[in-house]
This record gives sequence, structure tokens and C-alpha cells, in this order.
Amino acid sequence: MRGCERAIRRGGDRGFVTAETAVVLPVLVVFVMALVWGLLVVATQIQCVDAARTGARAAARQDPTGAVVAAAREAAPHGAQVTVGREAGRVRVVVVAKPPALHGLPFEVREEAVAAVEGTTGVTR
Repeated sequence: MRGCERAIRRGGDRGFVTAETAVVLPVLVVFVMALVWGLLVVATQIQCVDAARTGARAAARQDPTGAVVAAAREAAPHGAQVTVGREAGRVRVVVVAKPPALHGLPFEVREEAVAAVEGTTGVTR
């Protein structure tokens, strides 16, 4: 009887590894895809920070608004929106971009930079 029990136990475990793999593998793929998407979102955020700072520096030098927007868009992710605001003694540059890949999500990356306007000395050479 003992020999039959061993044979039944061994035969009863067949297919479990395949079934477990079939369940776990898609979960792992989705997890890795989520990690990659998260890294892409962080990279987009870093680009937006750099673009906002670049635009704020250009605006603080009192460059024309078109030049500020062009400088910020050059550093920003593709398709980003750049807004320049000027207040008393300050400039504010806002960069808004959609995250890469999953465009259907109502999610956007938004960064802004504020800088004090540099004064002109009025000295000509």
C-alpha cells in the first residue's frame, strides 16, 4: 500500500508548477511595467524641473517672453506646456507635461520655478 500512496502523491503534484507559473508570470510582467512607467514619470518630472529653472533664469535676465518660452521648451519633454508670468520683481515659469506611455490617465507632471528679476545698471560701454 505504501508504494501506491507514494505513486499517487507524486502524480498528484504534476502541473502545479505550470499553474503557479501561469499565475505569477503575468503579475511579474505587470509589476515590472509599473516600475518602468514610474521611472519614466520621474524622468519627465526631472525634465520639467530643469525646464522651469531654465525659463526662470532667462526671464530673470529680462529676456523677451518668446525667448523664455523657447528656452524652457528646449529643456522640457516633448509636448509640454510652458507658461511665463511676471509680477512685481519676480518671474514665474510653469511647465506642465503629460507622463509618457499611458496617455489615457488623468495625470500630469507640473513644476514651477520663481526667480527675482535682475536689475539693470544702466551702464553702457
